[in-house]
Amino acid sequence: RYLRTLYLGLQSRWQAEHRRRHFYWRMMFESADISMLRLLETFLKSAPQLVLQLSIMVQQNSIDPLQGLSASASLVSLAWMIASYQKVLRDSREDKMPMSYKGAVVQILWHLFTIAARAIAFALFASVFQLYFGIFIVTHWCIMTFWIIQGETDFCMSKWEEIIYNMVVGIIYIFCWFNVKEGRSRYRMCIYYIITLSENAALTVLWFLYYNRETTSDFNALILVCVVSSSFALGIFFMFIYSCLCHPNGPMFGPQAGGCIFRQQPAPAPASPTDAVTSPPRSLPRTTGGERDGAPGERDSCVPVFQVRPCAPPAPAARAPRTEGPVIRIDLPRKKYPAWDAHFIDRRLRKTILALEYASPTTPRLQYRTAGAPQEVLEYETTV
Repeated sequence: RYLRTLYLGLQSRWQAEHRRRHFYWRMMFESADISMLRLLETFLKSAPQLVLQLSIMVQQNSIDPLQGLSASASLVSLAWMIASYQKVLRDSREDKMPMSYKGAVVQILWHLFTIAARAIAFALFASVFQLYFGIFIVTHWCIMTFWIIQGETDFCMSKWEEIIYNMVVGIIYIFCWFNVKEGRSRYRMCIYYIITLSENAALTVLWFLYYNRETTSDFNALILVCVVSSSFALGIFFMFIYSCLCHPNGPMFGPQAGGCIFRQQPAPAPASPTDAVTSPPRSLPRTTGGERDGAPGERDSCVPVFQVRPCAPPAPAARAPRTEGPVIRIDLPRKKYPAWDAHFIDRRLRKTILALEYASPTTPRLQYRTAGAPQEVLEYETTV
């Protein structure tokens, strides 16, 4: 995948002018795919190792320098990958404002302290109740997985692949919040952190009541309890800082920036055809609820996994003229068909788009049936 990203980047430099943008966006989405896979790999490997190392430190009541360095590296890698993926994903979407480096740093601190509190609470409880800790982890993972499945994500191309993907994301939900659905995320995030706070408090209190007082003094035990509570409080503090001051859509109490989804598209110039988002083709994302009714997005919604929405560019006049290419006309309103039927339709579109990409020098366009004028949108075909 790294080699393919490098190849697409070189092609965006070497190709003719009308093809450069096509390869550039394919490179950006390939980079987002890589970041997603690295994120899953990090939580499947570094997160369990972090809890194991912290649990050994608590049982031995000592910290080896190399062991402490390894645990710190695992913790930083978890927070770094979440912020890195969110930034790369926003950079790869024209309908979202890019995340600034200041916002990325604040998001790293947000996840760093919340994951640290979560991992320390896990390690404290696991050092005393090994069996019950395993039962707790499996139960929490099952509840989070069912919660994600109920949200009807649309990352994969088949029902069972989607369920497997939701099970993997459920592992991330054991340690931190990770948005996988477009739309309002404020209430879902509040529910998640209320559950997390309750679990951290319960695990830490149970450990404090039953820890081995021969190896750990009361003063050290009190310090560990304070570390868990203060770390979680700092994480929530930086979460509010990010949401209120560093969000890409603008401050919560100030003027909002553009880039939100489902904004009203301006009328095209009389001399030019209907414009479209200049992104490479992609399989169609599903929408439910308010999105099917045309509800606008909110500023507090985080970027979910690989969903591209039509959005008006900030400066249409500065864009290069579009080269006409093949048009795939769909005799259905966009995203009005049932959720699981979308997998069948998307697979047929995927094959058609791939065939037209190699047969035509220009990117194919998708045109849906609408009540008014035809609405065209270019969608990216993800490689995952």
